[in-house]
Formats: sequence, structure tokens, C-alpha cells
Amino acid sequence: MALFSGLSEKLNHIFSKLTKHGRLTELEIKTAMREVRIALLEADVNISVVKEFVSKVSERAVGQEILKNLNPTQQVIKIVNEELIALMGSANNKLITAPNPPTVIMMAGLQGAGKTTLVGKLGMLLKKQGRKPLLVACDVYRPAAINQLKVVGEKAGCTVFEKGQGNPIKIAKEGVAHAKSYGFDTVIIDTAGRLQIDEDLMKELEKIKEEVNPSEILLVVDSMTGQVAVEVADTFNKRLEVTGLVLTKLDGDTRGGATLSMKAVTGKPIKFCSVGEKLGDLEPFYPDRMANRILGMGDVLSLIEKAQEAVTEEQAKKMEKKFRENSFTLDDFLTQFETMNKMGGIKDILAMLPGMGGKLKVREEDIDEKKMLSMKAVIQSMTMRERENPQIINSSRKNRIAMGSGTSVQEVNRVLKQFEQTKLMMKQMKNNRMFKF
Repeated sequence: MALFSGLSEKLNHIFSKLTKHGRLTELEIKTAMREVRIALLEADVNISVVKEFVSKVSERAVGQEILKNLNPTQQVIKIVNEELIALMGSANNKLITAPNPPTVIMMAGLQGAGKTTLVGKLGMLLKKQGRKPLLVACDVYRPAAINQLKVVGEKAGCTVFEKGQGNPIKIAKEGVAHAKSYGFDTVIIDTAGRLQIDEDLMKELEKIKEEVNPSEILLVVDSMTGQVAVEVADTFNKRLEVTGLVLTKLDGDTRGGATLSMKAVTGKPIKFCSVGEKLGDLEPFYPDRMANRILGMGDVLSLIEKAQEAVTEEQAKKMEKKFRENSFTLDDFLTQFETMNKMGGIKDILAMLPGMGGKLKVREEDIDEKKMLSMKAVIQSMTMRERENPQIINSSRKNRIAMGSGTSVQEVNRVLKQFEQTKLMMKQMKNNRMFKF
């Protein structure tokens, strides 16, 4: 699911109607802004945030500069883009690093927001950056919370410090001391959550803060809860003075209004966003990139970063040559699918390319793990000649491939069709001026 897909579609529809006009009148701009206002409210953006946003855009858009411009629609979109960036925080806010290690990061949030998993995701991200994080288990109330952190920590390749069902304030303090003694440069504390905010929870968090003096207090919020998430963030911030926000389940939030409201309501920056269930699905939050994606302008920088993590330079050059020479085979197709899955899947990749989000219809169920295994079996049941020249695969060959792979002729046809779709997508990516192989 593309991030902010619902809001993105509506905004693009509004702006597509404006492009039909050579020049814009003040009335046309105001009509468009009314539609933008409705789109934002339907996306669950805080009403006061919507009012201020639309007011700022309208004030700039109805000026003489826009009304007389030869391409006023582009100017209006540019203004909306700039105001979206300002709304979400203008720039990426990096983690604060303590002058003397270890840097202590305290994670807070309600139960169910995905906080414990997020601790593992952040640990893995910091490891990739050359840091040595220690995960500290201070959620001593929720059943299996400590075991969950140990499992997540093992998958992330991070050490977990735990003292069982003890005093969380004491455990946090001992965890920091352990980090100093054993050379860990970062401590990530997984605190307890509740189903709702209560006084005992807040007092415990305040005491942990007082004991360990964290450089960062990151509040983990579930973006799918909409305005409830905004209210939770505001309450936590007033009690703890959080330094940043981390949004989870952003991949499942088609509306995305909580994200657009969060910075404006709390005054705190969004530092990370979780865009999937895998431990590697945690990204630094870049307001400009997110605004571009919302307006259908793509996010090439994030795509390049994902590609660099998934593909070596040698592999990229080899594949570039194949695309250039039009020698892309079914073996290459399987390799590319595995690589794309590492990068988040074809849908996510398309969403990051300017103007390409809706051009190719690729269903998520076509690229799940079971389909991947089936596809692999189909391709491996082909002869080398068939893999290199799939156009020779006739009915009798399809029957043989289906029997050899333990699938069906329909499955063989599906793989061949996806192969052609992928070749088309790669051709479009190659021809896109903003994306070069």
C-alpha cells in the first residue's frame, strides 16, 4: 500500500482539473482550496491544522504573481508542496548524540503502538550506521514483553539487557551502567506502555527520565489511530517533553492525517517512520520527500538509498548493461524480483518514481513469498533456451513446465505476463529523466 494513497489521489485529481485552464481566476483558486480542505479533513488531518494550512496556501496563491503567471497551476502546486514541507517540519531531524557515550534513547508510547518492535528496528538501523546499541528491557508488566524484546534483539543482531520482572527504574539505571562498562555507545530503553494514558505510567516514565537523563525521548505513535495518535502525542509531550516522534504502521494508513498533524500540534519533529513489518522497514523521516510523494512527484532519493542497500555496484552495472542491450532474461527477472522485495516491493518502488505511481497495476498478492516460490519453481523448470527466449514457449512447453514445477499452465502464464510487465516498467524507469540506471 502506497503511503498517503487516498490523500495523494484526491489532491492529484484536484490539481488535474486546474491544468485544464490556461490561467486561473481567484474564484478557481478558492474553489480548488475548498476541495483541498475537504480532502485534508477526510484524510483525518486536525481541523485547526487544516484551517491554517489552507489559509496560508490561499493567501499565497491568490496573489498577482500567480494570477498572471503563464503556468499558474504549477505555481499553485509548488506553494502546496512548500506548505506541506513546512507543516511536517521542513527538514530531517537527526538523533541527538551525547558528548560522552553512551547516548541514551528512551522509547515511550501506548501499548499496541509497536514500541518493542520499533526498539529492535532502531537498534538495527544504528548498527548499520556503525553504532553499538544496547537494548534495555524495562517493560516488566506486559506478559512476554521481555521475551519479545530478546527475540527482536537477536534478529536485529543487538544485545539485550534484562533483569526480569524487577523495578524498571532500577533496570534502566543498571542498563546504562552496563553500557558504559562494556563499550556500548548507545542505549535504547524499552519502557512499559498502557492501553491508555494513566498517572502511574506517566510517573514511572518521569522517574526513568530523571535517573538516566536521556539525550532523546522518542514517542512511538500508531499512525492508524488517526487523531487519537495526535492527542496521545500531545499528552506525552506535555509530561515528558519528548524530543521526537516515531510513526509506526504508516504502510497501513491510507489517510495519513495524523502524520500531517503531529508536528503542528506537538511542535516536535517526526524523526522516523516505520513503513512495514520487517526489522529493516524503518526510515528517517524527510518532510520534503514525503510531501513530494503525497503530490505524486516521487521520492527518487529514498529509492536510490534503498537500491544501494539491496544491490552492489557490480550487480547494478551488470543489470544496467542488460537493460541497455535489451538482453533481460527470465533468470534476471527472478533476481530482480528478489531485489525489489528487499526494497519494499514493486508498488513501493513505483510510488517513489515521479508520475509513475498509478501507471502499472501490480497486485500485492502477486509478489508474496508463496508466489515467489512458485515463480522460482516455474522458471527453474524451463530450459536455458526458454529462459533466454520466452517467446518460444508454446502450449506444449507450458504443459511441460507446469508439470515440472508442480504448478499449472495458468501459473506459467502469470509468470510470463509478469515478466513482460517488469520489462515495460524497467523501460519506463530507464526513459524517466529523473531516474537513471
